[in-house]
This record gives sequence, C-alpha cells and structure tokens, in this order.
Amino acid sequence: MKPIVTALVALIALCGTAVAQTATPLVSVEWAAANIGKPGVVFLDVRGRLAGASKEDYLRGHIPGAIWTNYLKDGWRTEDANGTIAQLSSAETLETTIGNLGIENEDHVVIVPAGKSALDMGTATRIYWTFKVAGHDAVSILNGGMKAYTAEINAETKQPVNPLETGDVVPEPTIFTVELREDMLVTKADMAAASNAGEMIVDNRPQDQFLGINKHAKAKRAGTIPGARNLPENWLTQNGGTFRDRDTIAKLYQLAGIKTDGAQINFCNTGHWASLGWFVSQEILGNRAAKMYDGSMVEWSADAGLPVDSMLDRPQTAQVTQ
Repeated sequence: MKPIVTALVALIALCGTAVAQTATPLVSVEWAAANIGKPGVVFLDVRGRLAGASKEDYLRGHIPGAIWTNYLKDGWRTEDANGTIAQLSSAETLETTIGNLGIENEDHVVIVPAGKSALDMGTATRIYWTFKVAGHDAVSILNGGMKAYTAEINAETKQPVNPLETGDVVPEPTIFTVELREDMLVTKADMAAASNAGEMIVDNRPQDQFLGINKHAKAKRAGTIPGARNLPENWLTQNGGTFRDRDTIAKLYQLAGIKTDGAQINFCNTGHWASLGWFVSQEILGNRAAKMYDGSMVEWSADAGLPVDSMLDRPQTAQVTQ
C-alpha cells in the first residue's frame, strides 16, 4: 500500500476512534445530522412493534446509512433456562447479533428509537444497557428518536429538514467481541439480599402494577418486591421520547422518595422499563452505583419462596361510607 494511502486509512481510523471516545449517553438531533457518514459512527434504528412501528417505517425513511435491527427477534433478549422471558442473551449470541449488524468494537453506536413514548424509549435504553454489559462504552441514544429528528419541516417542500434515506441498508457482517461485565448483573439472590437489607430498590412499572391491581401476563403473582419505591417509567420522558432535564428528574426522584446517589437496583417485569430507570439514574443523574435486575417481577414472582407485597392483600382498616 502506498504511504499516502496508508496515512489516509490511519487518519480515518483515528477520527473514528476519537468520535467513539467522546460518546455521551444522549446525543441531540443536531449532533446526529452533523455526524451522518462520519467514520466510526453507526446509527442503529430500533423502531419496531413496541412503538407501533415496523421495518416498513424504516424503509420509508431513516437517517442515511442507519442499520435496522429487530429488538424482539434478533437475539438481543432470550428465554433463560428457568423459563424467564426476555433476558440478556449469552455473550456468544450477542457477538453474533452485533457482528451481523456490521458493528465493530471501535464503532460509536447511536441508537435511534421511534421516540413516540417512554415504552419505546425503553427499547433504546435496554439495548444501550446491553452494549454496556457487553463491555462497549461507545454507545449513545438519539434523544427524542426519529420523532424529534423529523420534527422540523421545510415550509416549501413540506418534508423534514434533516436528511432521510429510503430503502434498506444491508451491513457486511464483521467481528464483535463481548467482554462481559458481570458486576453489572443482578441475580435473584442479589435482589433478595437488597430487599432484606432495606436497600434502595426502584419499581419502574406503572402504579397499578406496583400496587398489585394489575400484573404482567407472565408474572405469577401481583404486587411488588417488599421495600420497593415506585417511579413509573412514563415520568422520565416528555413529548413522547425526549428525556426530561436533569433538574426535573431529580425533583421527581425526591417526590418518589428515591435518592439520586448510592446503591440502587431498578426492576420492572422483564428488564425493559427498568432499563429506562437505570439509564436515568446512571447516565443522567450520574449515580454509578445504580444497577438493574433483569429477571424482575416475572422471575421473582415465579419463586413461591420469595415475598410479594400487594396492596390488595393488606388488611383493610377502614371502610368508605356515604
């Protein structure tokens, strides 16, 4: 290879590495538009059924160069040996899933959700958490997702100002190596110990499920883990999929009786909503001690030896009269 070509290749690789090293948890629409086509930046479009979307939405228009993945079917989550659904896949499966998307360890991955609701932003935070567990720190989420990216419309063309591309982008499979961070994983035993010790545990499910009025279809019992505080996932975003600012989130934590520092474990039903709570605690509030219990209530409630706290099971001390 000629010296000038070698130098150019090295410079491109260096630029890609520099971008990856400066990855922030959230990137703005302006940042996304300015970094289209940059070496080492991979936009990962995760719009899917949880957002009322599908690959057809991606095909009709996506950030130029963005790669689409199916959150529910491409190997991001799996049923474990005990029958608990939607759990973290094995390191080998993740290496295949991520490698097949053409993503390398040096790449800065920018996750692009639909941005329609807190629920679909949970897709982004769950995949973000997965990359972190896999030892990959160069990962960000597009704040507000595609809803924010396409919000500004050209007055003359009536089309989004930010560039879009139609059709499919088929990546060339590559090698991605997982370096599993086992310290990020919380087992059922860890959760039981935290509950018994009175540590801060946070239920990110809707209030009706926290109280035991309703439950996930796969949960065996209604209610919550004893000692949990409730911080519903839909408190954390506004206008669909844009995260609230840090100060507002801190006030919401105070309102829910949750500290913004120190040991904390977030949970939900299967580690989807909980990833949103974990992301906010860890990456927006900066609580490095925050963790997530992947098994959550589906795993916990299946163990008859573990307690579940339900409002409906508590003795009623007063009657409402009219």
